[in-house]
Amino acid sequence: MAEIEVVLPGGDALRLPGGKTGRELAGELPKDIVAFLAEGEILDFTRPLPEEGRVEAVPIGSPRGLMVLRHSAAHVMAAALARLFPGVRFWKGPALEDERYGFYYDVDLGEGALGPEDLRRVEKEMARIVKENQPFERVVISREEAFAKFRAQGDTYKLALLEQIPPGEEISLYRNGDFEDLCRGPHLPRTGLLGRGFALLTTAGAYFQGDERNKMLTRVYGHAFPTREELLAHKKRLEEVARRDHRKLGRELDLFSLQPEGGAGLVFWHPKGGMVRHLVENFWREEHLKRGYDIVYTPHILKQTLWEKSGHYEFYSDLMFSPMEVEGQNYLVKPMNCPGHILIYKNRLWSYRELPLRLAELGTVYRYEKSGVLHGLLRVRGFTQDDAHIFCTPDQLEGEIRGCLELMDFLLKAFGYTYTAYLSTRPEKYIGDPKVWEQVEGILEKCLKDQGISYHVDPGEGAFYAPKIDVKLTDALGRAWQGPTVQVDFNLPERFDLTYRGADGGEHRVFMIHRALLGSMERFIGGLIEHYAGAFPVWLAPVQVRILPVTEARLPYAEACLAALKEAGLRAEVDRSGEKVGKQVRRALFQEKIPYAAVVGEREEQEGTLAVRHRSEGEVGNLSVKDLAALLEEKVKDRS
Repeated sequence: MAEIEVVLPGGDALRLPGGKTGRELAGELPKDIVAFLAEGEILDFTRPLPEEGRVEAVPIGSPRGLMVLRHSAAHVMAAALARLFPGVRFWKGPALEDERYGFYYDVDLGEGALGPEDLRRVEKEMARIVKENQPFERVVISREEAFAKFRAQGDTYKLALLEQIPPGEEISLYRNGDFEDLCRGPHLPRTGLLGRGFALLTTAGAYFQGDERNKMLTRVYGHAFPTREELLAHKKRLEEVARRDHRKLGRELDLFSLQPEGGAGLVFWHPKGGMVRHLVENFWREEHLKRGYDIVYTPHILKQTLWEKSGHYEFYSDLMFSPMEVEGQNYLVKPMNCPGHILIYKNRLWSYRELPLRLAELGTVYRYEKSGVLHGLLRVRGFTQDDAHIFCTPDQLEGEIRGCLELMDFLLKAFGYTYTAYLSTRPEKYIGDPKVWEQVEGILEKCLKDQGISYHVDPGEGAFYAPKIDVKLTDALGRAWQGPTVQVDFNLPERFDLTYRGADGGEHRVFMIHRALLGSMERFIGGLIEHYAGAFPVWLAPVQVRILPVTEARLPYAEACLAALKEAGLRAEVDRSGEKVGKQVRRALFQEKIPYAAVVGEREEQEGTLAVRHRSEGEVGNLSVKDLAALLEEKVKDRS
């Protein structure tokens, strides 16, 4: 009989009969193994293993095991809903890689709704299903059987899902107890393995297929962990995440708003949020200018023919807003800045002596994101990218990549981020010469190593037009955020015939680098709000110090101090509310998160000082206006 090698966590291996299911082999395996990884596919215990070869055992606490656990929890939740709400219909119920939620199910409750008490009822029913220890069973049916089955049931949701499955692909159902759903899997061997480590968290509206023209469904979110203790720790973490939610802080600190009257996914920056953005953008510009970049501006709309030539219309038309006709020609609002920079480069022939040319733009772009995925500042329809495109000769490529990484490191450390890089290499479908791909991949990897940047290799995850480096930021809660990207492009220089005059007098194909180091202002500042929990450091704080007069009689002195601080170029204001000073202090330091509060009473006025307090360090002491200005200027200089 053929055997298969099953690699266990830690590196030990078992030799087991090939071709059998995990359920048949369960007695030979450690109890925490819930699936197998075979050639990149997760096989649960309902699936036969290969006849021979090697597979990796998946423990329940591993990242893949958690996805199996959470997918199974989604089905248990759906089964509980089906018991409690006869007639409920289901759309999709995936596991998630999300800091808040581990799974959800989109459900149609008819005219009904789910409140907090209903979620507790569903949780109790889930606990009963877990206690019943129902096996998950997989049933494969033909495409024709599947359509006939769901047509007979009048289940338009499953019929729509079937339409998305390519012809020839295997169609499977998963059952546990009386519940059955169209599903690829994988799932746990039995519901009992969920234990007590699950909870339902909240509900939200979600349009069917993410289209606001369709019916609004109820999305039920939950989470699941191998143990109750891990779930409780996660709930505590969620409380901290909620405290830092940029949407909540944006309202409380009056930073920005999203106005339905103005349009979904479009951000209105209020004065304080506008100041934070202004400070970030100024810092960005100053550092680029120091490093030889030229700041450019390109139009917000361009001819459709340009987007067709660049290939964006072919590949990104679903994310582009509808064309507008101007004098018989179609124009599109730009979804990215690349073609504009290319036209600037192509305006004349450049000599190799003039390269590299580094063009940088804080360019506002527009993409049609479906309303169901819009999320505060993190997912919007109009956003400003910190774009740059570098045009260089082949022998300049390594130095330019290194320069991008150096600037990225400087910027991210200034904002208090750590990060990890991912080198994405040539995919199966690509354009260009394989030898050039290998050469550029080698340069990217060498630059990462030379800069001492921690990185992982993502084989085959490069864009079709070139390899790239993607970077994920790590914030104060240890969460990863999609951040900078540095990409070499073999595609657009060919499409636009971009060349330079070489030392030999001939024209040669230029190398082009795309890079964004902050991503978009909206997403970056949304993440920054959560990273700092709204308590911006002095150099980024929209208001650095608020002066608090103890009585109205001290107001003229407070105004004089304010004028002196503003003269020094600092962002200060006076509390003119007339409220008790204790309330003024609490509002300034702890509600509005201003770094410093400076109380002025009769004594301070007589001495020509201010009683200064920091929001986290407490009393600083009595300082003159000059000394306070020097303290703030030093904090700004150090970006501390």
